[in-house]
Amino acid sequence: MPKRTAILYRMKLPTHECPYGLLARRMLDDAGFEVEEHLLSSREQVDSFKDEHGVAATPQTFIDGRRIGGSDELAAYLERVHPD
Repeated sequence: MPKRTAILYRMKLPTHECPYGLLARRMLDDAGFEVEEHLLSSREQVDSFKDEHGVAATPQTFIDGRRIGGSDELAAYLERVHPD
């Protein structure tokens, strides 16, 4: 079975790396996803991403062209799709 791919946008600023983004990455790795990671490395990039996608926070995960959401939504998605 081929690996599924997830696209993860997460914040990694020079002075702060979002722990929820790290959690999302770990959950995806543990579920066997190949992760295409996009690091948002400035406040401007973070704000622009949030505006463009109409979301209030990062990280944001996309699977099969569909936005799953942040780490809580990703956990719920993985529980439904990959329950073991």
